[in-house]
Amino acid sequence: MVHNNVGGGKGRLEVICGSMFSGKTEELIRRLKRADYAHQKVLALKHHLDKRRSISPANLTSHQGLERVAFMVGDNALGIEKVLEMATPDVTVVGIDEVQFFSPEIVNVICTLVEHGKRVVAAGLDLDFRGEPFGVMPVLMAIADEVTKLKAICTRCGREAHHTQRLVNGNPAKYDDPQILIGAAECYEARCRDCFIIDKPAKILAFTQAAVGWRQGTAE
Repeated sequence: MVHNNVGGGKGRLEVICGSMFSGKTEELIRRLKRADYAHQKVLALKHHLDKRRSISPANLTSHQGLERVAFMVGDNALGIEKVLEMATPDVTVVGIDEVQFFSPEIVNVICTLVEHGKRVVAAGLDLDFRGEPFGVMPVLMAIADEVTKLKAICTRCGREAHHTQRLVNGNPAKYDDPQILIGAAECYEARCRDCFIIDKPAKILAFTQAAVGWRQGTAE
């Protein structure tokens, strides 16, 4: 059960998003470290699927090598509810990495934390390898008090990149491949819109174009 912070009042939700290699985890760690400097109690969490890069799988670890001790959270109902138990009265800041992997139940947990005065900082991919909204990210970005969208550098042309290109044997992954594949530079690259490649099915592309046309029509 989550506890109210001393002093009352509601908290806030900050969302850090972007492609892979854009510095999301690094920015999350930076904000949590600033909370440490302010003598605030911090609870750092990560999805249990993300076991990359770190000697200790439970650590938050950026591609630049920054680390912070965190708790791994399971994606079942029990695991997600455990977050509320860990948010003890002295915890004022809750950091969540790779939030796009969590099931929709995490949204209610985050809202409950904010209602009880916690500052929640959630980092995750806003787009999946298909270039489509990833998991709960659209909802979290919509209800957030603050959204920070970071950009990477396109590995092909050097421009700003907000897409994540998945590669299989050096070639772009297929649209119907599984949405989640844990990996890093060995199977993913940051790409700009022009360099990003995906074999989006014609029916999905047509639906997207129709939706864009509908929005433009209503705006006029």
